[in-house]
Amino acid sequence: MVQFLAHIALIVRDYDEALAFYIGKLGFTLVEDSYQPEQDKRWVMIRPPGAPESATTILLARAVGPEQAAAIGNQAAGRVFLFLATDDFERDFAAYSAAGVRFVRPPASQPYGKVAVFEDLYGNRWDLIEFAAHR
Repeated sequence: MVQFLAHIALIVRDYDEALAFYIGKLGFTLVEDSYQPEQDKRWVMIRPPGAPESATTILLARAVGPEQAAAIGNQAAGRVFLFLATDDFERDFAAYSAAGVRFVRPPASQPYGKVAVFEDLYGNRWDLIEFAAHR
């Protein structure tokens, strides 16, 4: 049996403002942006820079209705929601800081690697992490 996560839905207020943050500030790659007229929505997928084509993508899902809108920025109830692995923590931390990304926990060295917590434009928390080399 082969299984994998194809997409992770991230609830957003607006497609274009989300793209401005994820592509403009974090350097993500736009995988697809297709309009679906029958549902009056867009199918918008992004992935981190350098990720292989087979990597899990983030599906930007525009909130519809008050229940979904209430989840914007709080998909993990204040906990870290997503973990963005990097091959160069210092490079990405510096670039994100320069781009105005808000870090809510400063860089720290842990047994598993170097990590800092940032918030996306809606307040969802992310770990930026460079995993320690296995010994």
